[in-house]
Amino acid sequence: MGTSRWLFGFLLIDALIALSGFATAQEYPSRVVRIIVAFPPGGSTDIYARVIANELQAAWGRSVIVENRPGATGVIGTQAVRQSPPDGYTLLFTSNTGHVLGPLLQDPRPFDAVGDFTPISKALRFPLYLIVHPSIPTRSLTEFIAFARSKPGQLNYASSGQGGGSHLVAELFNAAAGIKAIHVPYKGAAPALQSVLTGEAQYLFNNIGTSQAFVIAGKLRGFAVTGEKRSPALPDVPAIAEAGIQGLENAYTWLGLFGPAQLPSAVLGKLSAEVIRIMHLPEISKRVLNDGYEVVAGTPAQFARDMQAEVATWSRVIREKGIKAE
Repeated sequence: MGTSRWLFGFLLIDALIALSGFATAQEYPSRVVRIIVAFPPGGSTDIYARVIANELQAAWGRSVIVENRPGATGVIGTQAVRQSPPDGYTLLFTSNTGHVLGPLLQDPRPFDAVGDFTPISKALRFPLYLIVHPSIPTRSLTEFIAFARSKPGQLNYASSGQGGGSHLVAELFNAAAGIKAIHVPYKGAAPALQSVLTGEAQYLFNNIGTSQAFVIAGKLRGFAVTGEKRSPALPDVPAIAEAGIQGLENAYTWLGLFGPAQLPSAVLGKLSAEVIRIMHLPEISKRVLNDGYEVVAGTPAQFARDMQAEVATWSRVIREKGIKAE
């Protein structure tokens, strides 16, 4: 009899927990949801945070606001979310540049990209595009690599800043291709792009959306993209791996949504499902493609695994190259 009562009690508790989780998902959200963007307004992170916020608001009938909290390469806004209650009402929309790469350059690290947060879903990603000044007398990736190898220490490559994505990807590429070049960091992607347009630097890894118009106009040459395959936005441009250069198959910039650590599973499930639904809406998917990006919305577990792999890769690059924060 005692065993039966114990079993009944255990099952009752289990049922109540399940009902509680169901109720949480049903009730959420019951008030305003804030999505914090750790970067200034106007960039791709801010733009797509607002796309997702608008769709969530339409689906839920509740206010979903985007709040920009830039500073310290994303750390200020990110810390605000990390310290928030894990109830789903304060979320973070950010990039791997700020969330994964930035902390790796600091000692001690300001936060753990995976352990201090609840990964909800990636939204989109884009490869980095190798663009070259037309004064370089080459017409393909293989020709460019051969030329750069023949000029050790004579070419400059630009980046959007010390330790940023464009810097680390270029370091990875140079090492894999056997190129020795001089790094010239700029304060942002726009001045880095301008430096290649003027010939002050000879090459840069940049995003497709802001680069391709200059390639079409003949002001730059676009030779290849990072990633394991060609970009849907540039089907005629090869992936770097096609030239036999390995190690950049997972070199993407991504944007994704997070909550504080220990977000309730019911709320996590609801948010993840919504992001996946939104990113696959035909009008959103078309916009993403037109911007040169790719929809990669998926499960929280996959998101966490991808970040752990990224941390391992970029930690090695930073350590081997002795890269320090500015």
